[in-house]
Amino acid sequence: MHHIDSALDPLRRKLLMAAAGAALTTAWHGAHAADAYPAKPVTVIVPYAPGGQGDVFARIVGERLGAALKQTYVVENRPGASGAIGARLVARAPADGYTLMMGQTGEIAVNQFVVKDLGYDPLVDLVPVVLVGDSPLVLAVPEKSPYPTIAALIEAARAKPDAISYASSGTATPGHLAAAALGLAAKVSMVHVPYKGAGQAMSDLLGGHVDFFFSSASAVMPHVKSGKLKALAVSTPQRIAALKDVPTIAETAAPGFQFSLWGGFFVPAKTPDSVIDALNKQVNSILADPAINNRFADDGTTVRANTPAEFAAFVKSEAEKYKGLVQATGIKVE
Repeated sequence: MHHIDSALDPLRRKLLMAAAGAALTTAWHGAHAADAYPAKPVTVIVPYAPGGQGDVFARIVGERLGAALKQTYVVENRPGASGAIGARLVARAPADGYTLMMGQTGEIAVNQFVVKDLGYDPLVDLVPVVLVGDSPLVLAVPEKSPYPTIAALIEAARAKPDAISYASSGTATPGHLAAAALGLAAKVSMVHVPYKGAGQAMSDLLGGHVDFFFSSASAVMPHVKSGKLKALAVSTPQRIAALKDVPTIAETAAPGFQFSLWGGFFVPAKTPDSVIDALNKQVNSILADPAINNRFADDGTTVRANTPAEFAAFVKSEAEKYKGLVQATGIKVE
């Protein structure tokens, strides 16, 4: 028996050495695979139609990411169900860093409180990576509106309940919720006219078919500059440089009023921290570029460096804010 064991020792040593070598090779390839991320094209899902604020964020940053990382970032628009269709798609995607979502206020912080059977839990199934931008909503009225100021608009609403109408890009969208919050704060009743997207809402506002619309700054600015629309107020606590003469709602009609359209990158739960940290670092580097800052500033968008943990805390606070508003207004999506 001793001779058999002795004869087997060299074989055991060879097997052990081979196993160790294989383990080292696997570890080496694993480390280099992580270093090489992204090693193939990355898909960025935007859960809305082209042209919106999130779409703009995704395309500008995606283009820069592609150039910096020498890989293709393909933006795919998957609109529907107030962002839920695209969000569900990303929540169920492989957690490998090759499917990202440009998540925004609605599908991340609002839908969970107004939609039954959403199909995903935004605070569990999706992980915040980095906030890209935070934009004001602009309360705009048609060129020939009889309301020169937000005070005049509220006075008219108070004098004739439900005589003032406002557009939104859909029930429970940020624009709808902002207008509902304004009504609560000013103690006035106004009529909500929901549309299937911001484009239709803007078209009817320009045609004078509704009295006002809380729109993204990027969508409203060209019409304000051309004189077809008048901006009465912005929804952020501070005025914005692009509309420096336009007051905030907080300073004119409702102290503490604060609503914004924000967008940032999310990935499926269980995506490796190394991928999340790499993406966060790279996007923050892009956002620090003065050219990008200036481009976003033209639309009143605030850009600031942030960590995944900071973005996650922001998302949680936004969800709490909208939960309270939905409870106060009773808004639901049928």
